Amino acid sequence: MTEQKLFAQPDASEWTELAPGNTRRVLIHTRELMQVEFGFDKGAVGAPHSHPHIQVSYVAEGRFEVTIGGATEVVGQGGSFIVPSGLVHSVVALEKGRLIDVFTPMRQDFV
Repeated sequence: MTEQKLFAQPDASEWTELAPGNTRRVLIHTRELMQVEFGFDKGAVGAPHSHPHIQVSYVAEGRFEVTIGGATEVVGQGGSFIVPSGLVHSVVALEKGRLIDVFTPMRQDFV
C-alpha cells in the first residue's frame, strides 16, 4: 500500500491546459476524495458534462455563470455550488477566475 499524501505545497503540481483559457491542476487526493484547482480566463467555458462523482466547488476568484441540471445562477468570489452525481453541468467565466473543486470519490481520469 502506498503512503497517503497528507500535505500539498502551492506549486507542487503542474497545470494542464484543457481548452483555450481553461486550465486545471490536481492539488491533493486519496482514493475517496480529490481537490482540484481550475483556472479560467474571462469568457472561458467549462463545457457541459456529467460524471458519477459528487462535486462541490468554491469560487476562489472571479464570477461564473453556473448551470447545473438546467438551473443557472451567477456565483461570485466566496460562493459555492454542489453538483450531484450524474447531473449535466457547465460554467462560463464572466471574468478571470479560479474554482476549487472537491470530488468524491477521486477522479481517476485526472491522474
